[in-house]
Amino acid sequence: MGAFSSARSHVASTLLAALALSCAACTEDAAHPPTRPAAETASNAKTASPEERLALQKTTSGSDVDRLIDAGQARAEKNPESADAWVLLGRAWVRKARESADPGYYLNAKACAAIVKKRDPGSRLAKNLEILVLLNGHEFFAARALAKTIVDASPDDAMALGSLSDAELELGLYDEAATHAQAMIDLKPNLPSYARASFLSWVRGDVAGAKEAIRGAIDSGRDKHDPEPRAWVLVQAANIFYYEGDLEGANAGYEMTLDWLPGYAPALVGKGRVALAKGDGKAAVENLDRAYSASPLVETAWLLGDAHVLAKSPEAAEKSYAKVRSDGKVQDPRTLSLFLTTRGESPDLALTLAEKEYETRKDVVTEEALAMALLRKGNVTEAKAKIVHARRLGTPDPRAIAHEGMIRLAAGEKVAGKAAIARALASPIVDRATRDEATRLAERP
Repeated sequence: MGAFSSARSHVASTLLAALALSCAACTEDAAHPPTRPAAETASNAKTASPEERLALQKTTSGSDVDRLIDAGQARAEKNPESADAWVLLGRAWVRKARESADPGYYLNAKACAAIVKKRDPGSRLAKNLEILVLLNGHEFFAARALAKTIVDASPDDAMALGSLSDAELELGLYDEAATHAQAMIDLKPNLPSYARASFLSWVRGDVAGAKEAIRGAIDSGRDKHDPEPRAWVLVQAANIFYYEGDLEGANAGYEMTLDWLPGYAPALVGKGRVALAKGDGKAAVENLDRAYSASPLVETAWLLGDAHVLAKSPEAAEKSYAKVRSDGKVQDPRTLSLFLTTRGESPDLALTLAEKEYETRKDVVTEEALAMALLRKGNVTEAKAKIVHARRLGTPDPRAIAHEGMIRLAAGEKVAGKAAIARALASPIVDRATRDEATRLAERP
């Protein structure tokens, strides 16, 4: 399977870093407004520690993840000495933060880790939970450092190996990320290890290896009691076909995901992307609106705005775009920067956001965002250096290829620039704004 070997005939993986959200520093009250119930425990609230009150805070939406948290809280209260119980509860809080796009819930997860560390300061379980919070909070350098301490002391800690690989991927350390993903496969060839291998193969241009790996991930994840991991890898499999321009294959994968886990937001986003590529505004709006209601991510708001434009609903589109501008600064600065450069808005803000993001993560997407922001500011030489470095792996992303072509044209490289644009626009998935601009630039003499 390309760069990765396996003790089995299949390969599989789950990319936790792809699920990470921006996490602004905030207090408990700021993250959880007074409209939510006060923290409480089933045990005596007066004697509970602040960490216990946070960990056992009651949820209200009744969603699947809330039920997961409720079950975790019941286990922790029944077995308060169990490190496993508190850590599992902490992981559920991380999922809650991710799905709700509310970084305040990471405080609940951190509280679970703190409870375990009070009893066992060296607990690897607690440290691994802390790393998960750091990854989702975009503290990748700190996550890598903490994961490395665990791996150095315990090379057989599969979760720490996976987190170390995730952090290195976000930091643009792809060789190191691949090495640790392979170590995870060698140690434990299962869904999480294979999923990382799949994504790393794809980002490094090995589509065949990515497909082989993701098949193994799908085969490894059939737990009906926790369907979300398999749903995630089904979406990743469909995404591979989407980026190839195989819209029917991608849509079938998203449908398979929804059969496995109805209402799963990433699959609805995928169906919305397919509908956008096909020019079906109505279907795009329907799927993306459902996805945004379930998980209000900045990127989904952007896609929903594009869907409303396609459906000829300009007022609805502007409402969605307004959410991108308002929420992006805190939740997802990189996506906001790309949004602004794609639309030709606020070049100073776009560059500030991209530069700040690049301080903490140096993967190819962040480099692409920074390159485009530099282009909009007229810094063509710097833009070219960044996009060339971002494209060094041959990642098969048509949007990034289009951006490379646009920047090369700006640098006076007409042949290379037009060739890149032609390659990108052969794909149906390039968004309309990028397609229109790239076409216009390529047609200039």
